[in-house]
Amino acid sequence: MTSFLVFLLCFQAFASFSKAVVPASDTFKYVNEGDFGDYIVEYDANYRALSPFNNPFQLCFYNTTPNAFTLALRMGTVRSESLMRWVWEANRGNPVRENATLTFSTDGNLVLADADGRVAWQTNTSNKGVVGFQILPTGNMVLHDGKGNFIWQSFDSPTDTLLVGQSLKANAVNKLVSRASEINNIDGPYSLVMEPKGLALYYKSPNSPRPMLYWSSSEWFTIDKGSLTNLTLTSVPDTDEGFLYYLTFIYFVTNPSSDSNRNMAYSRYNNTLSYLRLGIDGNLRFFTYNPNVQGVAWENVYTFLDRDSTEGECQLPERCGKFGLCEDSQCVACPTPNGLSGWSKDCDVKKVTSCKASDFGYYKLQGADHFMIKYTRGDGPTKQSDCESKCTKDCKCMGYFYHTDRSRCWIAYDLKTLTRVGNSTHLAYIKTPNK
Repeated sequence: MTSFLVFLLCFQAFASFSKAVVPASDTFKYVNEGDFGDYIVEYDANYRALSPFNNPFQLCFYNTTPNAFTLALRMGTVRSESLMRWVWEANRGNPVRENATLTFSTDGNLVLADADGRVAWQTNTSNKGVVGFQILPTGNMVLHDGKGNFIWQSFDSPTDTLLVGQSLKANAVNKLVSRASEINNIDGPYSLVMEPKGLALYYKSPNSPRPMLYWSSSEWFTIDKGSLTNLTLTSVPDTDEGFLYYLTFIYFVTNPSSDSNRNMAYSRYNNTLSYLRLGIDGNLRFFTYNPNVQGVAWENVYTFLDRDSTEGECQLPERCGKFGLCEDSQCVACPTPNGLSGWSKDCDVKKVTSCKASDFGYYKLQGADHFMIKYTRGDGPTKQSDCESKCTKDCKCMGYFYHTDRSRCWIAYDLKTLTRVGNSTHLAYIKTPNK
């Protein structure tokens, strides 16, 4: 009898879902065609605005290269002609062309298809009880059922931007990923991930077997017990001062359950229209809308890695390009087998093309660290000879770093920016060809 009741309830639930349809009057089909918009938008993109709109958010097709369009939400007020920002994207790295379509059908599925019918992106919500589509005032684009529950929401799949009210959650999918460049709209090498003990920034190199950690939130907040499950960006007015507004992280921990918060940035005007952006350069920045500025009104109110922060810009993997020595947030030298030379954008390490130990050697830098060292323990204690042997036997190893005071070893699969430090026990050994 109990099994029959469970079956009956499941059948009724399925039946109710199957009967729930989007009213024909609320369905739509937009074609990517016609004139481009008039206003200045981020990346100097061409765009076509679609009807779904809830100030200051609007759905658009945009492109930075000819005939390669992304479906995205833009944020900005037309009245001030401020630079509009792209804060969410459906199909980054999988562009569509002229005459592509965005369709919301009676079955509740939202589908982006190319001109030839190829599906580039969809919400996969067919026959799941969806009855409506909305762009909320927060910038969350949602598909909801008859009770207002969200069957799908854009807040669950951020691109490189976190909006006020949006959360990072404890899974690998829910993370921020940088854009490759202003022109090239594909995933870049940087990601912001929420981990059990805090936030972490990673740099992904094609040569490295795994992304390299270059920053963590351990200096802001520490999760001593339990695991971080949810972190939400909020805008909070200062009740004491009365004229300050804070951008705040509220974070939740389980086992044991608790919640806490950390004020990250502030302004002297309402910063509800704000966002956190993982930039092309791998830096994290808070932007907020300043209604008192004419023209470009998005103000950078806080930068995580800059010359005034604890880490400084030298902690950014590509601060000094392909290979450079950084000090006090400035690129000061290009390391070579013959010593340090003046830094330029052309500085690069000499490529080792052979895996034979007799075909390459190492040159030494004293008082230099790799960006991954600050937040990783390395291997050890171990002998320096064993550290070098490990790099020598690994064709992809480009050099190793060794701290003689602690006998610890780091193998580097990419070099990029090295940081000059005052500790002479911190050594860098760069692999270089013998010829």
